Amino acid sequence: MFSYAPPLARLIEELSKLPTVGPKTAQRLAFHLLAMAPQDAEALAAAILDAKSRIRNCSVCGNLTEDDPCGICTNARRDRSVICVVEDPRDIGAMERTREFAGVYHVLQGAISPLDGIGPDDLRIAELLRRVAAGGVTEVIVATNPRVEGEATALYLSKVLKPLGVRVTRIAHGLPVGGDLEYADEVTLARALEGRRDL
Repeated sequence: MFSYAPPLARLIEELSKLPTVGPKTAQRLAFHLLAMAPQDAEALAAAILDAKSRIRNCSVCGNLTEDDPCGICTNARRDRSVICVVEDPRDIGAMERTREFAGVYHVLQGAISPLDGIGPDDLRIAELLRRVAAGGVTEVIVATNPRVEGEATALYLSKVLKPLGVRVTRIAHGLPVGGDLEYADEVTLARALEGRRDL
């Protein structure tokens, strides 16, 4: 049976640990990396090591940052009375691309998932409650993903935040722009109906 040289086999094995990278993709990436010019491979390795050593979570919101607190938390033009709660730092990038939200964020670092052994105490919910209890927050927008775990997290957050006297809202779910009704599933259509608004 054929086997790759140990350094190549190790590279393939490490690459296959990346999300959405299966064995075949890992193999293709490994061969691509080996074909790179040495200086390009070294630059890639240096960039990975540099990011690992310099990037950390913001102590206020949990976003990925080099400076603590992050640029969003220190931006005087952001509306600190509105906090948008997201599951993952990647979600902040998605929200920022809309150029519609001018408040601040709070990253939970996941969602409640009893099947995976993740409960409220495993997330950054206590930190969110402290931020709200400190005063000045009028609205918390829950922007968790529209999956079972995201919905469970949204319901839990609503339950623990409302007693603090803050408005708790949920982002609307529904049909994507440019989508066709005939291709939408029943849950998406139901959410679109629930989130309808006056014209």
